[in-house]
Amino acid sequence: MTLEDTLKKVHLAQEKLNCFVTIIDDVAPNKKYIAIKDNFSTKNILSTGSSNTLKDYMPFFDATVITKLKNNGYDIIGKTVMDELGMGGTGKSGHTGIVKNPWNPLHITGGSSAGSAAAVAAGIIPYAIGSDTGDSIRKPAAWCGIVGFKPTYGLISRYGLFPFASSMDHVGVMARNVEDIAKVTDDIKGIDENDMTSWDSSNINLTKELTQSIKNKKLFYIKEICDENEYPNANKELKQTLTTFKNTLKKCEELGLKIEEVSIDRNILNAIYPTYFSISCAEATSNFANLTGIAFGPRGKGKTAQEQIIDHRTKGFGPLIKKRFIIGSYVLQAENQEKYFLNACRLRRIIVNKINDLFNTYDGLILPATLEPAPLINGEMSEYQKLEQYLAIANFGGFPSITIPNGFVNNLPIGINITGKIKDDANVLNIAYHLEAAMEYKNQIAKGWE
Repeated sequence: MTLEDTLKKVHLAQEKLNCFVTIIDDVAPNKKYIAIKDNFSTKNILSTGSSNTLKDYMPFFDATVITKLKNNGYDIIGKTVMDELGMGGTGKSGHTGIVKNPWNPLHITGGSSAGSAAAVAAGIIPYAIGSDTGDSIRKPAAWCGIVGFKPTYGLISRYGLFPFASSMDHVGVMARNVEDIAKVTDDIKGIDENDMTSWDSSNINLTKELTQSIKNKKLFYIKEICDENEYPNANKELKQTLTTFKNTLKKCEELGLKIEEVSIDRNILNAIYPTYFSISCAEATSNFANLTGIAFGPRGKGKTAQEQIIDHRTKGFGPLIKKRFIIGSYVLQAENQEKYFLNACRLRRIIVNKINDLFNTYDGLILPATLEPAPLINGEMSEYQKLEQYLAIANFGGFPSITIPNGFVNNLPIGINITGKIKDDANVLNIAYHLEAAMEYKNQIAKGWE
């Protein structure tokens, strides 16, 4: 496809799906074109975080990821729509509007990396950069029928990523096959003096290790998540998703993988969502305290600085963001820290310790990426989707985690997720590569939007 054809398709996708905040028409020819989630700093390119508080923000520096991409022959073709400031799992809260699913535009993409997922799924670009704090790459990847990878914490520098919840934020990649995921990750990973959580991965070549044998590797799945009997009044979509998952486990065994069921205390699993919510809201409240309208962003009205800040934040943030900031401030209050924030941190450690104990026996965890396909834009999420946050386990522990396509339910894509131990990214991608090859969904492109 020529550059002219690519740009035509980008603009058509924008018209039909609302993937982009900014489209860059003057890209150089003969480059590897990539889209970037709009919470990465791009020098002299609008970077809004899909929030009215930053609707005119033009950074003066590139994030480390952007610099590495440019140095490796990529050119940015657009900045993609996201849930406002990365908070949300629907793709519906960005300040420029709802991102639509290219398989069926009446359905959501999931979020927060919504525009990145939709652009890749629509076939207009081969890969995109996203961020993942709870499941923000891997869930929209599942609902858009593509591959989404969140690497080990610190494998890719976060310098220049707008921080949401710093202890759980990860930079990651979205593409239509695992090999492209590995190639892009190899190009952008590495230690960075500007990110003290990054680490030296120069001895790791993810692309070269893709084809290694997976025979006799052991995976576990969690009974309480994957057993239909655990869900009273399960709807047909949930049943079909779990049936598809079990069928894929059989494919894993045919590939030489060993699969075992593990039971985890329901109390631990029930703690995942409130733990994530408490910690992420607390960290977000702190990280976004600089969005005052004083240093940057549209200036609020008022006679004093305090009045201007109040006006800016009241008008600039959407209702979901305000809710999370209020909760974050509440759990950080001195009288509440022990009961809410510190207890959440303790629960996080209990969850991570449990998974690490299992990783002493197993090479990875395999689960459905979601329990149902993407809901309607104007519909309600089911009770299962509202509480579904188990992919955040990988964010709690910084574990590498990948979602690959796993078929369809109601003509909408669903995915399967593989998570591994810290710094074992090559193993996670290796398993995903072989499983992808055994199925029919590699390089699939959505046609429902054209």
